[in-house]
Amino acid sequence: MFRRLATVAPRSVGTVVSPRITPAISGIQTQPITRASPAPQRRSYHEKDKYIDQSGMTSQMLTLFALLDHYNNPRNVGSLPKDAPDVGLGLVGAPACGDVMKLQIRVDKDTSKITDVKFKTFGCGSAIASSSYLTELVRGMTLDEAAKIRNTDIAKELCLPPVKLHCSMLAEDAIKSAINDYYTKNPKAAKTDLSGTAASIPNVEKTDGSTASL
Repeated sequence: MFRRLATVAPRSVGTVVSPRITPAISGIQTQPITRASPAPQRRSYHEKDKYIDQSGMTSQMLTLFALLDHYNNPRNVGSLPKDAPDVGLGLVGAPACGDVMKLQIRVDKDTSKITDVKFKTFGCGSAIASSSYLTELVRGMTLDEAAKIRNTDIAKELCLPPVKLHCSMLAEDAIKSAINDYYTKNPKAAKTDLSGTAASIPNVEKTDGSTASL
């Protein structure tokens, strides 16, 4: 004969009945009620989460921010006296997209360091950002150091997509052209090696053969 067992309902939903309480039914063996084991913690989907800094931004997001910052707030925009003997001018263009970049550097003849740099660029956002970043990069460098800059350095820093790599090539050719122009004005200056140009991008010329100015 069955014996009625009085139990008290749990006070709150989700409370597990103690395993000590087991129904007593004659002739039937019952198993104690046990707590369910917690569900395993879900593995993080994004493997790059470890690169998130305290502000919650990934390294790729920070790089994109740098690109937009140089585009929205370009540094060192302007011109230097083109006829000054201590100023080198680089004027290059990319026929593929129509971007044109003018870069000017002022060089200390005693130390061969770039003391000032200005640029003007007509082109896409990536071209403007590449120009702006380049001016900050070369300021304070010697001509030898500036001549070693490669377009891959600029593209990596700004995280340029493959379709915009020509913008970083434009910047590399601009600094090489400016250094070469400075040596043309100062033939007695110790020249540096300008070999290894990233891309064959010609200077922008007018239809009459003269060099265009920005």
